[in-house]
Amino acid sequence: MAKVKKDAQKKPSAQTPKLKNKDYLEQLRRLHVELVKLQEWVTQEGIKVCVVFEGRDGAGKGGTIKALTERVSPRIFRVVALPAPSEREKSQMYMQRYLPHLPAAGEVVIFDRSWYNRAGVERVMGFCTDEQLDKFLKSVPLVERAIVESGVILLKYWLEVSEEEQTRRLEARIKDGRKIWKLSPMDLKSYSRWYEYSRARDDMFQATDTDYGPWLVADSNDKRRARLNIISDLLSRIPYKNVQREQVKLPKRQKPGSYREPDYPFRRIPEKF
Repeated sequence: MAKVKKDAQKKPSAQTPKLKNKDYLEQLRRLHVELVKLQEWVTQEGIKVCVVFEGRDGAGKGGTIKALTERVSPRIFRVVALPAPSEREKSQMYMQRYLPHLPAAGEVVIFDRSWYNRAGVERVMGFCTDEQLDKFLKSVPLVERAIVESGVILLKYWLEVSEEEQTRRLEARIKDGRKIWKLSPMDLKSYSRWYEYSRARDDMFQATDTDYGPWLVADSNDKRRARLNIISDLLSRIPYKNVQREQVKLPKRQKPGSYREPDYPFRRIPEKF
């Protein structure tokens, strides 16, 4: 346990150079080929995979999930990002609204934040009581054991980012019209509570880092390296084989016969570019 906490708090060496985009894309392409192989194996063998992504705001969860899923089928690699619970959901057992999203055979389900909201955001922002938090930390290992014993491969990734890098990224969101939507009022409130989140993370690791559901910590100060490292790690933790398939060859296209292009006034969009 001490090792996990130590790794989570360890800052990367300032000497590590940023990964060049050309090298990043080359390695990402190689990993994408392997993810397609994994997808075919998961489908053929009926494997069930659940991947949880957690971390501080600005740690790079969204970019990592995008890199992980951009070349595979969304019907097999499903991303779950639940909104705030409804009043009805608030009255349910806490884990209840997450359970229907767990994978069936032949699926990889990716949680962009998960049931661990209770141990992080809800705790720090005061959305749950101390009693609710305590019950969650005691019960979630039991639930995860049941998930794993049902045949699900459970992978939990924590993306760790430094104070300085988080500040840089959040400031970039403010200045970039493409990213400003990522910065919610909740993000601004949580930004000022760095050490409260640190305590919440430490308590969460202490209670829920188990042999069957370990927390896998990734340094995400370099986004490109983090994405490659996480995808590579995920591939290493799911035994898969290359599914043999017939060589793909395009068939001959049919002849037009009596078909002629119609003289129709198509409503074409303006070609501005």
